Amino acid sequence: MLVKDTELIVSSMFTAVILWMDDSELTQGKNFLVKIGTKLISAAVMDIKYRIDIHTGEHLAATRLYKNEIAVCDIAAAEEIVYDTFQKHKGAGSFILIDRVTNMTSACGVVEHSLRRSENIVWQKLDITREIRAGRMGQKPLTLWFTGLSGSGKSALANELEKRLSVAGRYTMLLDGDNIRMGLNKNLGFEPEDRIENIRRIAEVARLMNDAGLIVLTAFISPFAGDRQNARNIVGETNFVEIYVSTPLEECERRDAKGLYQKAREGRIPNFTGISSPYEAPKNADIVIDTSRQSLEESADLVLQALEKYM
Repeated sequence: MLVKDTELIVSSMFTAVILWMDDSELTQGKNFLVKIGTKLISAAVMDIKYRIDIHTGEHLAATRLYKNEIAVCDIAAAEEIVYDTFQKHKGAGSFILIDRVTNMTSACGVVEHSLRRSENIVWQKLDITREIRAGRMGQKPLTLWFTGLSGSGKSALANELEKRLSVAGRYTMLLDGDNIRMGLNKNLGFEPEDRIENIRRIAEVARLMNDAGLIVLTAFISPFAGDRQNARNIVGETNFVEIYVSTPLEECERRDAKGLYQKAREGRIPNFTGISSPYEAPKNADIVIDTSRQSLEESADLVLQALEKYM
């Protein structure tokens, strides 16, 4: 029930206390749907500030949560929403987090306060728009998101496709997983929270390059369905093309000249996708290509043909 003369908050970021109810762990940066009041919108748990000991009330450092644990977190929504603190308005100050893949409720929470930095930042409108830049280049900005296991042929295929697009007069930029980790993401490891942040940063860079009018090709394992969905949300549905390089694990291992898969099976490389860390294969990728079925050149031909309807 609304209270007269109550001024609700309009912002996209807030600090909340949440009860984690999912069997899988919560890591920083993970994306959900948040239902607050009547609004359902994409959001991310950007920071787990601390966990609360339910017996003593002590504040404990934490970077992840497990089932039935309580924590204070910073949450960022995809756009501004209307809410209030739970102390002032129980209905407008409570929410649930919904898993984007399973559609199950992962957590419930209450708003403590808004984050001032979200209120002090305003998007600056520019006179030279994405449409103007793209028009001068004579192309539609796209992000071609290649995903697949290590050794599936993502980088080689993206590189071959970029060459084809360049010859056709397109303006492009290729973002490769290993190359990005040598610069922009050199401070990130391979723990789940680092993988999430790795993909978030890449999606933001891809969006900026799309704003410049470019066609962006990205070649990243990006193993989690939720992270790829978040990348799609950041880039924009009409500009994002998910290309699943579905080369079988056995073929990826056969191609592995560095012996990474063997080291992973021996336990010498932790968190290795496909062996000791899961890969959630896309269920509805825009384009699917298995590079073990034909040559690199033929694979590029097939992808280029499939891309025609998007360009």
